[in-house]
Amino acid sequence: MEAHEFQPITDADRIGAYVAPQTLRDRGWQQMKKNRLALWGMAIVIIMTVLAVVGPWVVPYTYDYQDLTGANAWPSAAHWFGTDSLGRDLFVRVLYGARISLSIGLVASLINLFIGVLYGGIAGLAGGKVDRMMMHVIDVLYSIPMLLYVILLMVVFKPGLLNIYIALGIAYWLNMARIVRGQILSLKQQDYVMAARACGTSNWQILRRHMIPNCVGPIIVTLTLSIPDAIFTEAFLSFIGLGVSAPMASWGVLSSEGINSMRSFPFQLIFPALALCLTMLGFMFLGDGLRDALDPQNQKEGN
Repeated sequence: MEAHEFQPITDADRIGAYVAPQTLRDRGWQQMKKNRLALWGMAIVIIMTVLAVVGPWVVPYTYDYQDLTGANAWPSAAHWFGTDSLGRDLFVRVLYGARISLSIGLVASLINLFIGVLYGGIAGLAGGKVDRMMMHVIDVLYSIPMLLYVILLMVVFKPGLLNIYIALGIAYWLNMARIVRGQILSLKQQDYVMAARACGTSNWQILRRHMIPNCVGPIIVTLTLSIPDAIFTEAFLSFIGLGVSAPMASWGVLSSEGINSMRSFPFQLIFPALALCLTMLGFMFLGDGLRDALDPQNQKEGN
């Protein structure tokens, strides 16, 4: 029987055997890859974003160019989505509408992020009477239908792109605030928060450095799911005449124009409505996938 030669373990072997712990992003991506609907949603969002940014620069028409001799033309090689009643190319107007609708969804969600995280963080960290008073304000605002709330704001601000940003931004932060406040209340009892407080760290530093970073998962999910809400609300406002003004082309404006000629030229309604539905569906699939991927319970089961 041959004796096996003893080989000592070197530092290189120890380094090679070390496996770095997975970060929240890595674990979330591993879960996302298992969700086909979430991947499809991500693909739709990326494609629509690229088309919105690049598309209007590639098409040889502008969103407001009129050719009355080619009005109401059906889809062809010259006009992929046809033309409207004023001879404007519908394809470039749908792409331009994507730019407006996506920008409104993004800007409104960022305003929602700032107000909701700040309000919910302060309420959860303060606790006691301050928390109860701040949550009573949210309860009162929740009693008003959000769509009615936005319509009232738009009547006050007057229709316009900037006013839509403001109205949607200050109307959709309630859900974000409640979620952040719930997360902060659960984190207040953690040992690292108590240790930071014992070391004399201010409440603002505790909130900014320790608590908010640990709420990133729910914040990202809520932010992603708020974008389609803002897009749909803008489309509805434009549909009833309280959104962007002509000749600007959001999907709501295009749908409002297309519904008038739906029987004779149904493509004028189908294409903008299809773009709106696909984009909202993409964000919903992506948001649901992120919610499952960033759920700690799912990550424990996956491990």
